[in-house]
Amino acid sequence: MQSRATVPHAPKAAILFPAATLLHSEPETISQEELGLLLSLRGRLRQLEAQLATEEQSLRARLAAGARIQPGDHTAVLKESFRRNVAWKAVVVRLALRLKLDGEAYCARVLASTRPTRTVALVVE
Repeated sequence: MQSRATVPHAPKAAILFPAATLLHSEPETISQEELGLLLSLRGRLRQLEAQLATEEQSLRARLAAGARIQPGDHTAVLKESFRRNVAWKAVVVRLALRLKLDGEAYCARVLASTRPTRTVALVVE
């Protein structure tokens, strides 16, 4: 009968391993086929990402030009949003507090004078 070792501090139920496996186990060999498959999958992923980007750009351009969507289960729209982003707002507020100024009012003025950044996303459902 083989002796078994338990893993200390195992959650709820102890996990049992044959003691011989823990002491004399050889590292598993990774085959060339596995490595080749991984490289092949990476290459295919890059191809699919490029194909996806091309198709999305085509749909975006056609929708922007006024193309209609054929009636059916799926929809596609261009979602436009505008964002005024003042990334340094927290730093300015802290500095204003140190200088005993009204940091929130100053940041509000800066934000109001900042041109919004326009983003357009393709939404397909």
